[in-house]
Amino acid sequence: MSEQNKQFEEARTHLADLSDEELKQRFWELTDKIVDPLIELGKTNTTPSIERSVLLRMGFSSVEATAIVDQTLKQNLIGKGAGHIVYRIAKENELTIREAGLALGEGKYWEQANDIFESSVLEEGGN
Repeated sequence: MSEQNKQFEEARTHLADLSDEELKQRFWELTDKIVDPLIELGKTNTTPSIERSVLLRMGFSSVEATAIVDQTLKQNLIGKGAGHIVYRIAKENELTIREAGLALGEGKYWEQANDIFESSVLEEGGN
């Protein structure tokens, strides 16, 4: 048996007696541990550049994305995510993503966006 195989056998001993369901549960527990810090970083660390990049991937042009991000910064909602704001406004007003984003870039719907995200902060207990 190669050294690599020996190491593998030693490393898996604590998993050997687990059922498939237990292994699956263990996998998702470990996945959550890995992903949780990434989600937290995403919530607390964004930049206008990142937000423009998200909007570009949502189908907006560079000029359109910049206008939306500028409005997001003006409203002090950058931490909520420009794409998230576009999505929520579209959903709340039965608009397409594109319609909502263009309207936000023109300065429309920001009072509603502030209301939506202010209430979500209250529901989350201030986060």
